[in-house]
Amino acid sequence: MTLSLTADEFRRYDRHLLLPGVGVAGQTRLKAARVLIVGAGGLGSPTALYLAAAGVGTLGLIDHDLVDESNLQRQLLHGTRDVGRSKLDSARDRLHDVNPHVQLETHDAWLTANNAMKLIGAYDIVVDGTDNFATRYLVNDACVLLGKPNVHGSIFQFDGQASVFATADGPCYRCLYPEPPPAGSVPNCAEGGVLGVLPGLIGTIQAVETIKLILELGDSLAGRLLMIDTLGMHFRHVRISRDPACPACGTRTITKLIDYDAFCGTPSLDAQSSRAAAEDAVREISAEQLATRLARAHDFELIDVREPHEAAVARIESARLIPLGSLEGRMSELDATREVIVLCQSGKRSATAARQLQAAGFARVSSLAGGMNSWNHLWNALLP
Repeated sequence: MTLSLTADEFRRYDRHLLLPGVGVAGQTRLKAARVLIVGAGGLGSPTALYLAAAGVGTLGLIDHDLVDESNLQRQLLHGTRDVGRSKLDSARDRLHDVNPHVQLETHDAWLTANNAMKLIGAYDIVVDGTDNFATRYLVNDACVLLGKPNVHGSIFQFDGQASVFATADGPCYRCLYPEPPPAGSVPNCAEGGVLGVLPGLIGTIQAVETIKLILELGDSLAGRLLMIDTLGMHFRHVRISRDPACPACGTRTITKLIDYDAFCGTPSLDAQSSRAAAEDAVREISAEQLATRLARAHDFELIDVREPHEAAVARIESARLIPLGSLEGRMSELDATREVIVLCQSGKRSATAARQLQAAGFARVSSLAGGMNSWNHLWNALLP
């Protein structure tokens, strides 16, 4: 079916129509394009807003999360009134207001090995707005297998990166990072923080690269990694070549998607069930249970394994601060006969700490499920 622009669209895209290399033909190509954005968070927000404003005809958005107050510092698809709503519902309202001519296809799910090929296969280009390695490798491998460009962005604290992977002749994400780091070795944004405007900067670059791919205009970031240091305001890039030994785009030994949760060191649901039955399983305690136990006389040690700057923002008063990196050298300060409850920001580092304590002979160890994120959510819910 041949698409054409309506009178409303001619008025809306007037400044695009004046651009060399865009014009009516280019704007029509934008209208015909189908782009999938993985994640409606910090990176997905500016990307979706600008692609919608630019007139990309069909935007797919996959997410399975609710809007939290802590999102609002950087996730501009959502506002204060959206707290507690589905991010997809919030995004639908916002994007419709930005441009009612754009068709939004929402997918209320997490991207998994079971659905990735079908979802990604329905679109021309994928924008990776994820914040975890498991999904990042899943997006990469599915894009390589399907021959779909992968517009990549990543952020941490004050630094960001952007590139375009899995083009016909360019490298893929595995050419740059063949394997993910060990589980727990790299904190995510919830644990390490992120400058609120940084995802806006990187996400906007992702939107630019997506539009250039659709219009076949300019030089894309394929084969280059753009790195941004906002504190020094330095922009630099390094060349990336396709690795002949890359299992995804080189040797092509990856022929199907694997269990990326297990691959990245985070157990799948089945693996979690098996591990729960194992002797070294980490017991968890909920924020509600911890609050109840703290409210009465208790005989347990509460250990906070976050960094001092994290504890300075919010902490549980009775918790002893022992950062994870120094835990092994400070175990002699603890009584192995007492119960120990460990907490961090999201529950990942505390689970690692709990296993270290168990291996050292601590018999009664629990990890706060969801960490300080769940603790703060509990107390925010109790506020009038």
